[in-house]
Amino acid sequence: MSQRSLTQECQDRTSSKDFGCRPPIAHRCGEGEAEHHLCGGVKTAPYCNSRSSWKLQSFVIFHDVDALTQKLFPVVEGMQKHFSAGSGAYYSDSIFFLSVAMHRIMPTEMTRIVQLDLDLKYMSNIRSLFGEFEKFQPGAVIGIAREMQPVYRHTFWQYRRENPKTKVGDPPPDGLPGFNSGVMLLNLEAMRESELYNQLLNMENVRKLAEKYHFKGHLGDQDFFTLIGMEHIGLFHVLDCTSNRQLCTWWRDHGYAEIFDLYFKCDGQVKIYHGNCNTPIPDD
Repeated sequence: MSQRSLTQECQDRTSSKDFGCRPPIAHRCGEGEAEHHLCGGVKTAPYCNSRSSWKLQSFVIFHDVDALTQKLFPVVEGMQKHFSAGSGAYYSDSIFFLSVAMHRIMPTEMTRIVQLDLDLKYMSNIRSLFGEFEKFQPGAVIGIAREMQPVYRHTFWQYRRENPKTKVGDPPPDGLPGFNSGVMLLNLEAMRESELYNQLLNMENVRKLAEKYHFKGHLGDQDFFTLIGMEHIGLFHVLDCTSNRQLCTWWRDHGYAEIFDLYFKCDGQVKIYHGNCNTPIPDD
């Protein structure tokens, strides 16, 4: 079944007052692939219950956003004030922190997940993303691409002013531009086993990091990953920009035109286009 039809079915199941569809996630399920969609107003389907053809060995599972949020909230409550624009804002809901605590709320049988935004266009078989897990270095728990705009150069402005030699917010390849969560590989098994990662979820540790870097974000999970990545880059396997070729150019027109291309440049054949901030995606 196509992504379009899956998304439409999820929307059909969701009333206007519900959360609606969230990014699909996929994982290995036996010899096949399972695709999970998060919707409001539906009951969680049985684990690995086939909804499509067994011949194709693919599975589609719907999860109730409300049920997941109840599990999420105790874990992410402390970080929401640091990484949300405020009550009612787009990224203020706990569900936008799902990836942060996925290892705590998903069945233990699930060990690896590819989480994908809906505003993507695939130029190659996304199954190849599962091969990236084999490239994780010891200690890495999440695969994620760099942010391709100077958004975090802007967010860390005060820390950068106080620390003029810092690489925080600088462009690649030597800088720390932050991360973009449009395409993520979550090694749930490694996340469960990582003492460091789970310590960083602690409310007090989040507060200390946010205060140290004068950080106030508004982009949910990617703000958290960006912040902890400034001190613990070893937790991350950095995906090539071609696996999350972001297209948004908002910051080029808002004060950063001279340095924008240092962040936005991406060489190589694009595997996944990301039409973030409602940017049109090329037809071919």
